[in-house]
Amino acid sequence: MNNEIIKQFNIIGIAIRTTNDNGQSSLDIPSLWNKFMGEGMVALIPDKINNTIYCVYTDYEKDHTKPYTTILGCSVSTLNNVPEGMVGKTIEEGAYIKYTAKGNILQGMVFNEWVKIWNSDIDRKYTADFEVYGEKAKNPEDAEVDIFIAVK
Repeated sequence: MNNEIIKQFNIIGIAIRTTNDNGQSSLDIPSLWNKFMGEGMVALIPDKINNTIYCVYTDYEKDHTKPYTTILGCSVSTLNNVPEGMVGKTIEEGAYIKYTAKGNILQGMVFNEWVKIWNSDIDRKYTADFEVYGEKAKNPEDAEVDIFIAVK
């Protein structure tokens, strides 16, 4: 895990409001991924900087135990052209701790990393946290996914 300053960036994608209560997010977030991948959403996002996929957790009601919004999308140069049915969000510049999950995506390696984060004592901001699915995540059986946690 490393400390980093992340510059402001914009994302366009699809979103769902969910909660970790009663395992609801373990139903909602895979469903969001299925829609995103199944409907070829990457190709529908205008003004993309690249095809890296971001999974953003934001609009926290309080902390990870309360409702929050998950957005699946791509980084874009502008929020001027948000397609109908999608959302645009600016992720503000800030301090983050970077974790890297390694292994088989299909066997829960990202979720397992989140369990470690939830059980840690880092001083989280609960503004926007995100996962980055870039080139190293192309092979789901041997993937690397960076997870950025906003900190105070």
